[in-house]
Amino acid sequence: MTTSKSDPSRKDITSNANLIVVKIGTRVLTRADGLLDTVRIESLGRQVDSLVASGKKVVLVSSGAVGAGMGRIGLDKRPKELGHLQAIAAVGQSSLIEAYERVFRAQGRHAAQVLLVADDFKNRSRYLNIRNTLRSLLHYNAIPIINENDTVSVEELRTSFGDNDHLAALVTTLLGASLLVLLSDVDGLYSTHPDEQNAELIQTVRTIDESIESLANDHSSSLSKGGMTSKIAAARIVNESGGHCVIASGRDDSVLPAILRGENKGTFFFGRTTALPARKRWLGWSAHVRGSVEVDSGAFHAVIDTGSSLLAAGIQGVTGTFSAGDLVDLKDEKGDVFARGLVNYSSADLQRIHGLKTDRIAAVLGYCHYDEVIHRDNLAVIRRDTLMEP
Repeated sequence: MTTSKSDPSRKDITSNANLIVVKIGTRVLTRADGLLDTVRIESLGRQVDSLVASGKKVVLVSSGAVGAGMGRIGLDKRPKELGHLQAIAAVGQSSLIEAYERVFRAQGRHAAQVLLVADDFKNRSRYLNIRNTLRSLLHYNAIPIINENDTVSVEELRTSFGDNDHLAALVTTLLGASLLVLLSDVDGLYSTHPDEQNAELIQTVRTIDESIESLANDHSSSLSKGGMTSKIAAARIVNESGGHCVIASGRDDSVLPAILRGENKGTFFFGRTTALPARKRWLGWSAHVRGSVEVDSGAFHAVIDTGSSLLAAGIQGVTGTFSAGDLVDLKDEKGDVFARGLVNYSSADLQRIHGLKTDRIAAVLGYCHYDEVIHRDNLAVIRRDTLMEP
């Protein structure tokens, strides 16, 4: 973590970013009375237009449907019942897309509404179709406006992203975008609560670890679900996939062009030095996980430090029921997930061979089709707190 006033590498990264995902939070888009802030949307629309006019491609992930619906219906309190929330989101979504279309049409462009649910990312063919559709929209110079399909998303059925920060991170990894900008009602990540007198804005973060995560000071809102904790989690996903992230204030009328010029707006989170391949990005953050394996410290460091495959000898335990070819979490000795990969053996077989050296597998199972439980080509590291890249 550093708070230096200038960092040339930050300017190089932002000025060379050709594809940018911008997430706009509820508190940016709505007024105190719950109605859409059309002045703010016009400002953001003009900023996005200036980026597109300069040759950049921009995808928006926009919150605000529930807040907009509350304002249109005349509610001053967010309902708790799922059905009521979904109905309000349906009313508000039309207001939201109308506001974006109005401002982009004035610039000779069009807004393209894209509503998604979490299962769209878990299924490989649907995942690729989303990517192709977004690329086609960008080809036609349309501005994709992505939001969760709140009318059908059900958290109890695990079809919810949880918040749009997470959705924006998944869209960034899906597209392989080099930069995610999270616009909020705060200027960025602070050294302590922003309201405290000695609070300092942290301008750059090289590695997201426990010390960075502990700085999140979320405050509740009747309209939004995301907070600084979810933004740091989103930044981690993007950083691990090889992209970079900025958390900045969406109430700054020139924030997007300033960020792309390399100015020190908000907090900049540097990504890893090499980007993960597209398939590994899907395995790491979008595909459906069927179970988990717990590994010892030797296997952990072999996977993290040298990019090795996972062998049966390094596995200490197996959780869940899964088949060969399914995706599983890899957990360290503390129980934290640090990687995901496609297994070559079922959970039943792994219960019998975990902890064994490879040359003993055939004697136990009657066969040994693979030396590796998870081959490194089918393994994506998603958290590397202990590894500092140069």
